[in-house]
Amino acid sequence: MTALTLTPLQGIPEVRPGDDLAAHILHGLQVTGLRVQDGDVLVVAQKVVSKAEGRYVHLPTVRPGLRARALARLTRKDPRLVELILQESRRVLRAVPGVLIVEHRLGFVCANAGIDHSNVKGDDEWVLLLPENPDASAARLREQMEAATAARLGVLVIDSHGRAWRLGTVGVAIGLSGLPGLADLRGRPDRQGRPLQVTQVAVADELAAAASLVMGQADEGTPVVHVRGFPYGLGEGKLAELLRPEARDLFRGGWVYGG
Repeated sequence: MTALTLTPLQGIPEVRPGDDLAAHILHGLQVTGLRVQDGDVLVVAQKVVSKAEGRYVHLPTVRPGLRARALARLTRKDPRLVELILQESRRVLRAVPGVLIVEHRLGFVCANAGIDHSNVKGDDEWVLLLPENPDASAARLREQMEAATAARLGVLVIDSHGRAWRLGTVGVAIGLSGLPGLADLRGRPDRQGRPLQVTQVAVADELAAAASLVMGQADEGTPVVHVRGFPYGLGEGKLAELLRPEARDLFRGGWVYGG
C-alpha cells in the first residue's frame, strides 16, 4: 500500500473577497516545494473558500425577526446572528442556553449553521457564512488547478463540526470534487473470507479529519493541505453521499423502542 502523506502548504496569504484561490494554492505549492501528480488531493479549509467568495455579513445590516428574537432569548445569543442562522437553515433541531443546533440548508446537522466569528478580519460585528454551494466551489477549484498543472486531482472542502456523542470538533467534508465521499465495501471479504454486509467508509470525512489535524484550528495560517497516496483513488463524488436520509435517521425522527 502506498504511504499516505499530508503536507500543509506554506506561503498562502490572507484571503480576501474576489481573490484567485487557485493562484494562492499554486504559490503555496511552489513555496512548499511540491509538484502535484495525478491522484493527488487538495484539502481546503472552508473559511478561505468563503472568504474568496465574499460570504461576509456585517451584523448591523441584519434585522432579526420575531422567531430569531425568541430563539436568541432562549439560547442567549445575538438575535442578529440567530436570524442569519435561521436564514441558512432548513429547521432548528435543538435550542438550549448557549447551543443552537440546526439542519443546514445543505442537508447536514451542525451548530449555528456553520457561521463563524473566528479568524474573520475586521471588527467583531463581521461573520462568515459557509460557501453557497461547496460542491460547486470544489469543482471550480479542481478545474482551475487541473488546467494549471495538467494533473488529475481531487479537491475537498472541509469544516469543523461537533459530534452528538463525543466532545470536541473534527474536520468533515462539506464539498468535494474528483474523489468519492463513500467507499462501499459491502461484498468484499474480511480476513476470514466472509463477505462484509454493511460496511461503508466515509472516506472523504476520514481524509478531512486527517487534514484538519495538520491544518490546525487557530493561528497556524495553513488552510490548504496537499495529500498524496489517498488509498481509495479518485472518482466523482458529492456531499449528498455522506448525508443520512431523514427516513433512516433513528435519532432525529423520534423513533422509540416499543418493546
